[in-house]
Amino acid sequence: MAKRGGYPMGGGMPNNMANLMRQAQKMQQQMEQGQKDLEAKEFVATAGGGAVTVTASGKKELVSLKLSKDIVDPDDTETLEDTIVAAVNDALKQVSDASNDIMGKMGAGLGGLPF
Repeated sequence: MAKRGGYPMGGGMPNNMANLMRQAQKMQQQMEQGQKDLEAKEFVATAGGGAVTVTASGKKELVSLKLSKDIVDPDDTETLEDTIVAAVNDALKQVSDASNDIMGKMGAGLGGLPF
């Protein structure tokens, strides 16, 4: 009788497939842990020579915004707005860079997979 499906008799997965599955599960756990670690971190950025300080979480949420009294000029709100945007963008870039770093480390672990 001929074998069907390419698996040895008994229906089990070949050893190399089982190893790939274990490796994929391990990587998934590492990615989940990396995501949890990232979400627990806070990223601080400043702009305007320290006149604006923002803190963002690893979830890409703004946690706090602090303004120096020197930057608050009712006649020049545009400068304040631009400075806040710059600080927020910097904090979010830090979060994105940290996330990319985590994903890059996970991707480096794919070297042994036959893709």
